[in-house]
Amino acid sequence: DNKILPYCSIDKKKDKKSVGELEQEFLQALQSFYYDKKPMMTNEEFDNLKEELLWEGSNVVILSPDEQRFMEASLAYAAGKRLMSDEEYDRLKLKLKSNCWQKSNSKVAIEGPRCSLRSKKVYSDCTVDYLKMTLLNLPAVLISLLVVFFLDDLTGFEITYLLELPEPYGFIFTWSVVLPATFFAARFITNLVFKDALILKGPCANCGSETNSYFGTILGVASGGSTNDVKCEQCKALLKFDSETRLITL
Repeated sequence: DNKILPYCSIDKKKDKKSVGELEQEFLQALQSFYYDKKPMMTNEEFDNLKEELLWEGSNVVILSPDEQRFMEASLAYAAGKRLMSDEEYDRLKLKLKSNCWQKSNSKVAIEGPRCSLRSKKVYSDCTVDYLKMTLLNLPAVLISLLVVFFLDDLTGFEITYLLELPEPYGFIFTWSVVLPATFFAARFITNLVFKDALILKGPCANCGSETNSYFGTILGVASGGSTNDVKCEQCKALLKFDSETRLITL
């Protein structure tokens, strides 16, 4: 009927817009409403557009306010219009990249290898390598579990006996004593060996292959401050990782 969403029409497949075009239209609508104060569509049209993007699985409609500002500023700059100064843009981008530890699916500010005409250098963005950060704790967890098994054997399997108590006593003992003790012991051992650990990953600014860099101390030996020089394993290019700006420089 006449209330069908225009994006869902099966009679005009040639005129149906792509997800990228819909996302750009969504951001332009936000920009015109909040910055230009001239809505480019009605509230109903905006809701229909947002609903269609949700059905398409787009993440643009669930961006945080900072992510939306960043996307709007990027689109406006590409169209020849500035919404903020270069300094504000750089601060906002760094904030989004630095907050990736709290929100790991935030990829708005992450870009691949690119050239800067101003600095005449090649850059790419890097993010936290969550998998390797998790694996850093694995040795300490195994050590903590071995200590628990050793104490269990030393006490004549008293820990096993307490774990197998009828519910809810066994459950309470497991979650209030054994698991917290194992967790804190593993954390203590990991922090003792890897203090202020941070592992960043990103595409090589020369060949695009994934590279990693470790920041922090290992048994009291510092890795080199906020910047590390890393050689790409694929193309052997010399890269500089910066943990503060989250940039890889060729």
